[in-house]
Amino acid sequence: MSPTVAVILALAVGTYAFRLVGPVLHGRVELSARVQELLSAGAVVLLVALLATGALTEGGGFAGWARPAGVLVGGVLAWRRAPFVVVVLGAAGATAALRLAGVA
Repeated sequence: MSPTVAVILALAVGTYAFRLVGPVLHGRVELSARVQELLSAGAVVLLVALLATGALTEGGGFAGWARPAGVLVGGVLAWRRAPFVVVVLGAAGATAALRLAGVA
């Protein structure tokens, strides 16, 4: 077995184990309200960090102003509870319009 296949199998087993732990331990482990708050806040922080790196960087550098502006437009539309299609098209349209206007 090649090392690549072994690594892929190990990752597959680990992923399955993580997915299995939730339902198996659901009724057996009680988390305090404080731990639940921290886990919830941690999830939000991770999502914001992912959004920031995806919106602001490209190839190890700054992505330019058009992409973050498009993300901002999409975020405002989502916050205003616009339909998903409107959010995606609004963000893409704002980014395209800025790039067309010469904003990198």
